[in-house]
Amino acid sequence: MSHFAILLAGRMVPTPALRQRLAGARVIAADAGIRHAVALGLVPELWVGDFDSAPHVPDAFSGIERTTFGRDKDQTDGELAIEAAVARGASRLTLVGALGGPRSDHAFAHFILALRYAGTGLAVALHDGIEDAYPLDTEPLRADLLPGTQFSVLKFSDVEGLTIEGAKWPLNDVALPFTSILTQSNEAAGPITVRLAKGAAILLAQADSSVR
Repeated sequence: MSHFAILLAGRMVPTPALRQRLAGARVIAADAGIRHAVALGLVPELWVGDFDSAPHVPDAFSGIERTTFGRDKDQTDGELAIEAAVARGASRLTLVGALGGPRSDHAFAHFILALRYAGTGLAVALHDGIEDAYPLDTEPLRADLLPGTQFSVLKFSDVEGLTIEGAKWPLNDVALPFTSILTQSNEAAGPITVRLAKGAAILLAQADSSVR
């Protein structure tokens, strides 16, 4: 698989586990996301955006290929970075710095983008050293969570056939409307498995989890 890390401008803690997840990945930075490259010791092959919030970066990054877009555009910098990764053959995406940050609408947009590109067949995950997130589909998703780890299933539509195994509050083949918050703030008893027959949802867990 061709693994691309997309550096976004949200919060990020450069934990050893996060560094390990990014080992060997090709890197594309979106505007201010370039600052995470410094903290993670990565060198992007491409830097995209309108650069309205780009920080000062070391001289070592001065030769990085840039693609500049006008500020008045109908795509976010993160979306443009993902599109660039897809154009370069990405089959797996790790969105770094997609969660938290000063603007909630940015985090919401990143969840939507994760669902969109996962729906095209790409393997997509979101990590920031604090939380891990994974779009759900009809294939069972196993997360090796430690006992006591808090997690939620965030719904973006009505869902059907939702099953959660290995949790303090398990579910078995339930249908829930979008407006239900039943799937918020669950707790892992150990590794969990989540299945979803229909709908759009994301598993959000405290870091650090692993999925298989």
